[in-house]
Amino acid sequence: MTKTTEYQVPALSRGLQIIEMFDSQKRVLNTQDFADNLGVSASSTYRIVQTLLDMGYLKKVTRNAYELGPQVVSRGFAFLAGKDLVDIAAPYLNDLRDRTSISCHLGIRDGLETVYIYRSQASQRLSVNIPLGSRLPCHTNAMGRVLLQQLSDIELNAMYQTQQLDSYPGPYPQSFPELKALLKKEWEQGYSSNRSDNATAIAVPITNYLGKTIAAINISGADQVMNHQTQFEAAKEELLNTASAISQLVP
Repeated sequence: MTKTTEYQVPALSRGLQIIEMFDSQKRVLNTQDFADNLGVSASSTYRIVQTLLDMGYLKKVTRNAYELGPQVVSRGFAFLAGKDLVDIAAPYLNDLRDRTSISCHLGIRDGLETVYIYRSQASQRLSVNIPLGSRLPCHTNAMGRVLLQQLSDIELNAMYQTQQLDSYPGPYPQSFPELKALLKKEWEQGYSSNRSDNATAIAVPITNYLGKTIAAINISGADQVMNHQTQFEAAKEELLNTASAISQLVP
């Protein structure tokens, strides 16, 4: 419980406490949640909630249910928004490369394509090198499929209903149902993986403070290294830890 002083403004304090109630596990809350946490009646929170709605700090989802509004990012996290994603991720990816001696990449989605926006290349002769700025179809690479996992069935259907997936030979998905099944499997296991051209990549998401996937990172090495289950699992754990550290810093 916050200590009350004679200079404190109770309504402002309660408004800030309401904003602080949201986290990655509690993305939607209702008026009763606010009241229970504040130790007041639901009716007494009405004016505070309405003010936060009017100012954009809350957004109504359904009747009496709310999520954080856009002003939380644009105002409350403005100092983070000024940092480019690459600036945040680069030192962590470089450290991951140094610890594992395996190349790492950062990617975002642009429509149906994965765009490689940063690479940290290992120095080994057998290292994987995908040029900066490369664009690859999302369904053909691990980072792309991680980025597709955040989309709803409706969004996926709209994007892929006219696409000819079998124009890219296996081991990539050859049909939309096959792609959806693979996305579900990889989402459940917490990572995506891809084997092609004698190399194996593992990819995981980078999420913002709301838990939304905004990018993906991978670790990509020659099969001579990644085919060993022990090394594959070790690389995966290092990658997951790196993604968690980066996700803590992105707006």
